[in-house]
Amino acid sequence: MTLQDVPSGFSPTRRTLPRGRITPANTALLVIDMERDFVDDGAAMQTPGALRIVPVINRLVDWARRYRLPVIFTHEMHRPDQSDMGIEGETDPVHCVDGTAGCELTAGLDARPGDYHILNKRRYDSFHATDLDLLLRCRRVENLVCCGVTTHQCVMSTVFSARHLDYRAIVPQEAVAAVSPAHQVAGLLCMSDVFAYVVKFWTAAL
Repeated sequence: MTLQDVPSGFSPTRRTLPRGRITPANTALLVIDMERDFVDDGAAMQTPGALRIVPVINRLVDWARRYRLPVIFTHEMHRPDQSDMGIEGETDPVHCVDGTAGCELTAGLDARPGDYHILNKRRYDSFHATDLDLLLRCRRVENLVCCGVTTHQCVMSTVFSARHLDYRAIVPQEAVAAVSPAHQVAGLLCMSDVFAYVVKFWTAAL
């Protein structure tokens, strides 16, 4: 099943972006967990399709840099003794262990000096127990363009928190990947209701 195979009633809601409220001065790009343990072939938690979205995310990064938007990368990381895994250990294999290559951004991703990195992300939600909210508020960010993996877990959890914190979340659907087409559709559908503006890539331009 692909997005094109899903009946129209299960397609993401398309809401008009409030263009007047989205400017380069109040918008940031958040690249979520594009780490080797989630992206690389044979990785502990490889997300199907994650490698294919690397060029798409790089296009978004280039777009963000042209408009001088903050570019922020998140890194899920866990202590080697797994003491911070909690109940995540009941559903997920050991992954993104601090000090291992699995926490590194996947090869080919356009990260540069001057970009921001949210480290020691212990849960799916990029806001939970991190300084992401503080960084965004210090930069006067109101709109957050979210991309990365996985659509129905870390991306969606982050988008939900962004909405609750009154950030306007924008999700370019070609720049996120899930563990299956069904999960991709479900995640996009849920986010598009009231939590995010799910858009085609080209509509993300300011």
